[in-house]
Amino acid sequence: MDELVKLVVQKTGIPEPAARQAVEVVLGFLKEKLPAPIADQIDAVVSGSGKLDDVTKGLKNFLKNS
Repeated sequence: MDELVKLVVQKTGIPEPAARQAVEVVLGFLKEKLPAPIADQIDAVVSGSGKLDDVTKGLKNFLKNS
């Protein structure tokens, strides 16, 4: 998550605590709205233990079947 927070700070110029809060809000929203398996993959990617490709594949499958 730190990498994402740093990117938000860099791109927007907002202070780090505000960027961290914004990232947490967005991630929380996504996890609420997406199916549990995809939400779990987002958590794994943010924590550094998952692969973004897994989230992408999960989203593609979700959209195909919706």
